[in-house]
Amino acid sequence: MKILTVVGARPQFIKAAPVSRAIRKQADEILVHTGQHYDKSMSDVFFSELHIPVPDYHLHVGSKSHGAQTGEMLSRIEEVILKEKPDCLLVYGDTNSTLAGALAASKLHVPVAHVEAGLRSFNKRMPEEINRILTDHVSEWLFCPTQTAVNHLATEGIRRGVHLVGDVMMDAVQYNSRLANEKSGILKELNIKTGEYILITLHRAENTDDPARLSQIISALNELPLPAVLPLHPRTKGKMAQMGLAITNPNVKLIEPVGYLDMLQLEVNAKKILTDSGGVQKEAFFAKVPCITMRDETEWTETVELGANLLVGADQSKILDAVDNFTVDFTRMKDVFGDGRASEKITDQLLKDLG
Repeated sequence: MKILTVVGARPQFIKAAPVSRAIRKQADEILVHTGQHYDKSMSDVFFSELHIPVPDYHLHVGSKSHGAQTGEMLSRIEEVILKEKPDCLLVYGDTNSTLAGALAASKLHVPVAHVEAGLRSFNKRMPEEINRILTDHVSEWLFCPTQTAVNHLATEGIRRGVHLVGDVMMDAVQYNSRLANEKSGILKELNIKTGEYILITLHRAENTDDPARLSQIISALNELPLPAVLPLHPRTKGKMAQMGLAITNPNVKLIEPVGYLDMLQLEVNAKKILTDSGGVQKEAFFAKVPCITMRDETEWTETVELGANLLVGADQSKILDAVDNFTVDFTRMKDVFGDGRASEKITDQLLKDLG
């Protein structure tokens, strides 16, 4: 059996690592990297750190408008599919790489497996929402991380091929936490102490592409009273420069993007996490660190319902109030993201169905 896996962005490298390990024990995998994240610090380091095999194909698509980027990926992935003739194509999450891979395969009658299916923000202004909806509707296998995701698919009339497997991010965190403790020296390098800093991530297009929202967020960061660390995404850095915005608060330490093991260490040891990332919201939950999400909605509604995650939008006053006052009792949390064996369940289901 041959599985063709398409990845292209940082969160997908993390998700693909445990699944690829499981697949390669029992089947052949061809790995395609679209190059959606083209910066070395955002891409190559993840492959070496997470022991992901070198991609069989690197498409080097890079940064473009949504239409141009997705179109070029679609054409290039189609060429790979025609050459490799896989039994199925596996995609992750909600990026342009995900959509391009799913469309290319479905038009060539290659069945699609979607890991992290069924997530919904119900905000179709987000390109990620469009990507995930379209991918779900052309997929043969829909591997859901939570019961909420299963319910969303059922509401849309999708019941065939739906499998509740748990969250592959939990697999990744469990596998890599020990490695991070052994190998990461990021706290010492940055001269920060456990539980005494806020970790910030900021990259979502709904924030960075909207001058009003980005201005509110930067204003809030410039008033943070506690030490903070912000690994600055290249795209965010560019947007800030374009809009004439800057971090002037001496409490906020700007650093280059970090590898996954360093990021895990920063998350686990933070006092609070301030983010607009979907993956970081979950990792904060796994790390038992209060999460403040700078969005108006989230796909990970379970974290909000359980009281571990607070949505503050791009409102300066709400952000600062949450930094000061939001607390979480993690001793009362339910386990809603599975048992850490999602990768094995995905692989076993594909092997069973493909024979």
